[in-house]
Amino acid sequence: MLNTGRLILEDRTVFSGIHFGDERSISGEVVFNTGMVGYYESLTDPSYKGQILVFTYPLIGNYGVPAFQTEFDLEGNFESNEIQISGLIIADYSDAHNHWNSYQSLSDWLKISQIPALHGIDTRALTKRLRNKGTMLGKLISTEDVSFYDPNAANLVRSVTSDRPIIHNETGTITIVLIDCGVKYSILRFLIRRGCRVIQVPFDFDFFGHAFDGVVVSNGPGNPKQCPEVISTVKKCYEENIPVLGICLGNQIMALAAGADTYKLKFGHRSQNQPCLLTGTRRCYITSQNHGYAVAGDSLPSDWIPWFINANDGTNEGIKHREKPFMAVQFHPEHNPGPVDTEFVFDEFLEKLKR
Repeated sequence: MLNTGRLILEDRTVFSGIHFGDERSISGEVVFNTGMVGYYESLTDPSYKGQILVFTYPLIGNYGVPAFQTEFDLEGNFESNEIQISGLIIADYSDAHNHWNSYQSLSDWLKISQIPALHGIDTRALTKRLRNKGTMLGKLISTEDVSFYDPNAANLVRSVTSDRPIIHNETGTITIVLIDCGVKYSILRFLIRRGCRVIQVPFDFDFFGHAFDGVVVSNGPGNPKQCPEVISTVKKCYEENIPVLGICLGNQIMALAAGADTYKLKFGHRSQNQPCLLTGTRRCYITSQNHGYAVAGDSLPSDWIPWFINANDGTNEGIKHREKPFMAVQFHPEHNPGPVDTEFVFDEFLEKLKR
């Protein structure tokens, strides 16, 4: 007999489906991702902490889940060491997975990780509701009921940051301090491949007594205004003219440190198909994104300029200082999963460290 469960939105809309993960009740923020591939990369992305993820692509699970493997000193297939989402919602689950790199089914992985999931849900109707009304809180109910939980009211970064400084690639020729707000491993792998020695530090770590060439502020979950410690650290980098690159949440934190403002998007950008225009040109890049907040472009101080703009809704996708080595992007130039259009962001930043 199939075990059924319910997704209940805060507006009391109910969607019924069939369990294929752990059978427990959880709550969080319900968000949707419009990408066609990359489900295990998305599930392990710390930026999804506290969220119930809906995939709009109808068929999920067909290529299974790979085994854990090591690349450098990091897990090589995933974006962290564990599943980060609170729950998963899909239309059609494929238990008969088939891929040369497949090690286990998505269902088995979810059960081992104690993550609840439902399939058989009309994800088109659910996504349209979230687009029209905006992102909502929700709860995935198995047996017992639970209360609604708003992850954005908490400092989620504290729950996904590293617990101590970690040095990667000790023989690297350029030293980068990476402020870990919930970093995707792909960002670390990209910096290591480019010959960097990376000091990964907790979000509230004071690293100014160490020798380094530049700072990267990573991606991460939640409301950037819940991270005053990182904002203060970035302000000090500005004062000392230390080169800084921000990615995703890092873009928002750098904007707040500069004196600009951020706001919550109606339903966010989550996919690998977001078009971004390089400001002042007609050049458009397709980017990978996962964020629910954005920089208010019109709030930027006069010494900062928008770097990229989202071609769909005109929201800010990056900022740059007019003269100093400070830059940030809202999308993910490490592109895992794809596309590879914006790798040059890392190269442009690292060039500034060699001068």
